[in-house]
Amino acid sequence: MSSCCTPDGSCHTNSTATPEAGTATTTAEGRTVVYRVNGIGSAHCQGVVAKAVGGLDSVVDVQVEIGTGLVTVTTGGEPDDTLIASTVDEAGYRFTGRA
Repeated sequence: MSSCCTPDGSCHTNSTATPEAGTATTTAEGRTVVYRVNGIGSAHCQGVVAKAVGGLDSVVDVQVEIGTGLVTVTTGGEPDDTLIASTVDEAGYRFTGRA
């Protein structure tokens, strides 16, 4: 896994998060699931994961917590764990499953 920060050390993201681990929930907005992802150690990494997962068609909202690696994903329907896992892995991080 390569470093998620740029060579000049710059990192930024517009995402904030306070996800709670636990069971998947269904709301009017969709279904929410919390996943664990290894390697999210900075605001830059947080932004990379949020942008990658947030770019999936079914994703309505994504929140990423630095340090804990909790990624809260809300989808319009049933979440596709395999697609989310491959997207996270392609972004350079290690998807470890549902929290």
